[in-house]
Amino acid sequence: MGGMDLLAPPGAAAPGRPATTALRRVAATRAALARVERHRPVRVIARLWPLWAAAGAGLTLWLAFPPYDQWWLGPLGVALLALATYRRGFWAGAGLGAVTGLGLLIPLLWWAGGYIGAVWLFLPVGESAYFALLGGLCALATRAFAPRYGRAARGATSVRWRWTWPLATTTLWVLQEALRDRTPFGGFPWGRLAFSQADSPLLGLAALGGAPLVTAAVALIGGLVALAVRLLLEAPRPFAWSRLRPAVLALVVALVALIAPAPILWGGTPAAAGEQTVRVAVVQGNVPRLGLDFNAQRRAVLNNHVAATAALAQRVDAGLTPRPDLVVWPENSSDIDPVLNADAAAVITQVAQAIGAPILVGGLRDGPTDTEVRNVGLVWDPQAGGPTQMYVKRHPVPFAEYVPMRAFIRTFITDKVDLVQRDFVAGDRPGVLTLGPATVGDVICFEVAYDGVVRDTVTGGAQLLVVQTNNATFNAAEARQQLAMVRLRAVEHGREALMASTVGVSAFVDAHGRVYDATRFDAEAVIERTVTLSTGRTMATRLGVLPEVLLAAFGVGFVLLAIVLPNLGRRTGRRRTDVGDGAGVVAEARGRR
Repeated sequence: MGGMDLLAPPGAAAPGRPATTALRRVAATRAALARVERHRPVRVIARLWPLWAAAGAGLTLWLAFPPYDQWWLGPLGVALLALATYRRGFWAGAGLGAVTGLGLLIPLLWWAGGYIGAVWLFLPVGESAYFALLGGLCALATRAFAPRYGRAARGATSVRWRWTWPLATTTLWVLQEALRDRTPFGGFPWGRLAFSQADSPLLGLAALGGAPLVTAAVALIGGLVALAVRLLLEAPRPFAWSRLRPAVLALVVALVALIAPAPILWGGTPAAAGEQTVRVAVVQGNVPRLGLDFNAQRRAVLNNHVAATAALAQRVDAGLTPRPDLVVWPENSSDIDPVLNADAAAVITQVAQAIGAPILVGGLRDGPTDTEVRNVGLVWDPQAGGPTQMYVKRHPVPFAEYVPMRAFIRTFITDKVDLVQRDFVAGDRPGVLTLGPATVGDVICFEVAYDGVVRDTVTGGAQLLVVQTNNATFNAAEARQQLAMVRLRAVEHGREALMASTVGVSAFVDAHGRVYDATRFDAEAVIERTVTLSTGRTMATRLGVLPEVLLAAFGVGFVLLAIVLPNLGRRTGRRRTDVGDGAGVVAEARGRR
């Protein structure tokens, strides 16, 4: 038997043995393969985590805005996108940025498609291109500035530049918004980080540098959170104090940046020396039905506002409420041209004389040609029996109030483009109007989102900010998002403000951004309040666009540095290699001697 064992082939089992080494190896291999198959979905998910993070960033940012108002999620959304694009290539970062943009803008702008169908998706898809640019530039910046440690480290340079990463993130967000606010067709600023912070301590920064500075603060905090996460993840020993200390420092700086502006929002708004107060009434007359055809019964809309104002006049005559110094009607409260239509003019004059105060009427004026119309605010004086001043909306909304490329869109996209039958003509003067004892700064609807349009009224002498709007074609979420912008403008320019809507939400806002007497959506209402007429100017009003220009310029500078620094590193490395090779040749020659 022993001789037979010696003659057996290599690896063969000895007779009588129940198992062999080969069989055990096969079993072990099969078990290992089974474990691989079992964990493959986990590895796929882990490999796609940047995509999940980018999508999560968009949804997180969306929840920071009204109607959810979870403002603290704004910095976390920025941090998620920063982490997702960390050390990616430009195009990978651009794709992740586009995912974030879609995740934010599709749910945020859902109200835009309530009555026109899927064509509204062109808006968030187009706007997401700016987020794609942001993601690509953030990825580019992190390859030059973000820290790496341990085996992934590439020398002391990346560690030395680690604090530059949050600064780059900050300025690139401001740069993205600066571009998106202006292009194309005058831009569309909806979804700016600043507009998610109406309930945040960061709102106080609006008085120092306007909406761009608030955006910068949100992005800076998010960048610092991302830096802290990377410092902990990439440290060789995550809980060693040498690596934990900079992460804790980053979080402390973020916390200080968050709470430092809070005192700006403290206190009341008493009238300063030389400032007066006035009684203001806002009339929300409501419409017969919501939707794009709300103005199919234009006379009914006008009659609603006339009736609500007449009821207020009766309460005044009965001594139930003080007489207002001025009355504000919303946008589209008279879509019958009251200058050309004598009947409409008569009922407005009658109710203005009954209330005994001038009325700011939101209406439409035909012309200057048969195919054009103007969106206006008219000061209707009870003594003059008609309009004495007029503001023409300076920033009509493309594809809603006028249609660029009408023939192309009708042919290739949708015939609903002809729902806009006449193009709105833009005005050329700020909305500074004298309304009884007050000088008001009138902006109409979406104009409140544009920095320059609002600021021009204040620098022109406005003592009170007035936003006339019509939310009948949208929903309550859009109205509350707009009210958040009004709150920021009030703090930015140190002015009390009001929003007058056809259907809601109408409200008063003090100079600290606090809301008073907000109305319900899709309801008739009249609200009254005594407000202060302010004449001072905040730092933000004085500086104007300068903070945004400086921050955006730094963003461009960071992009240039991100392109140049890696090239400099490669050149330096080649020189060191060349020097090392030359020294080796000389040493070898000396050895031969």
